[in-house]
Amino acid sequence: MDEPNTPDHVSATEDLTASKAATAARLDRRFELLEAILLAVAAILTAWSAFEATKWGGVQADSYSRAGAARTESVGASTRAGQLSAVDVDTFTSWLSALGADERAGVESGLGDDGYTPLPGTESAFLYERFRPEFRTAFDAWLATSPRTNPSAAPTPFAMPEYRVAEAEQAAALEQQAEELSAVARQANQRGDNYVLMTIMFALVLVLVGIGTKMDTVKARTFLFALATVALLAAAVIVLTFPVEI
Repeated sequence: MDEPNTPDHVSATEDLTASKAATAARLDRRFELLEAILLAVAAILTAWSAFEATKWGGVQADSYSRAGAARTESVGASTRAGQLSAVDVDTFTSWLSALGADERAGVESGLGDDGYTPLPGTESAFLYERFRPEFRTAFDAWLATSPRTNPSAAPTPFAMPEYRVAEAEQAAALEQQAEELSAVARQANQRGDNYVLMTIMFALVLVLVGIGTKMDTVKARTFLFALATVALLAAAVIVLTFPVEI
């Protein structure tokens, strides 16, 4: 039969129970301190990631807005360029018609092998004086190639490298600017998404630590704490590689 508990046996049991309770209390205090540090770091990094995601979202919206404005200006400049090109074509064909009419009428046209000299009182001179400066530069360069006798000359002034319409170049530059701004917006969107993902990771750390505080066993609490620590360190290292927008 079992021997009844003696005073010494009871005292030893009580001492063992008290020792275990004291050890558990010390472990609990240590866990509480480490968990508090982990929670504080995770909370700070969560707030930082959310802040950066918001900032990159602002960059995205601003870049898309500026890209839209640049495209609108590009369309306007392209429209003006088309109108000016039509004016150049119309005045050139009218000049050709007037020149031919002068020659058929036996009137000196002013066109020679060395270029064109507008003669006062002729319709061709009237039209020539109203050429746009950009077109006149290309026109003079074209005539210098002797298009009437030179088979290798450009067919019209519009095929000359000197022909340019400033509005067309402006439209192309604005379109390029719009593309660059759109690329910035897409990049900002991706960076914002990356920070949102890290916000979720840091929130997961908070959840793991919170669950760990409810565990009754040291092993379970240690496992969750270790898992949260690894997740926090991995996410923090990744965040350090991200660009910062202030």
